[in-house]
Amino acid sequence: MITWNEEITIEADIETVWGLFKDENIRRIMPQVEDHVLIEKEEDEVGARHRQTYREGKRKEVYIVTTTAYEDREEFKKKEVAFTLGRSFDIRTCYEFYKTADNGTRLVYEGTNEGANTIGKLMLKFATDKSNRTVVQDFLKRVKEEAEKEASDVHS
Repeated sequence: MITWNEEITIEADIETVWGLFKDENIRRIMPQVEDHVLIEKEEDEVGARHRQTYREGKRKEVYIVTTTAYEDREEFKKKEVAFTLGRSFDIRTCYEFYKTADNGTRLVYEGTNEGANTIGKLMLKFATDKSNRTVVQDFLKRVKEEAEKEASDVHS
């Protein structure tokens, strides 16, 4: 199993950062997601389900993403989702947003990637910690860039 827990401080208010995780903006922070369609409940409810299409190179995967936790308070927000990728990996990701004193946001991104079958478990044994950390840090960097760009556009 691969686990991660990273955080970043973003110079944008919590609502701006949180907004990037809404259905309409998800491709801005996850460009490999080609399609993200709500199929059950509402996007802001625990139990919401989305059909997501993800492309990496020529490979395309379609899977169901289920929201397992959702909080939307003024100073704290949280979204946790779970899905199985390629019938081989059970993935859980959690995003926590904290309003900071300087009207910025601290984003904590943690998750797990566990082999769902023998092939998935074997593949994860060969995955390097460094490559996983790079993927997580690249994601956080993209969120930071998009949020700060949007915040500066609003203030311009």
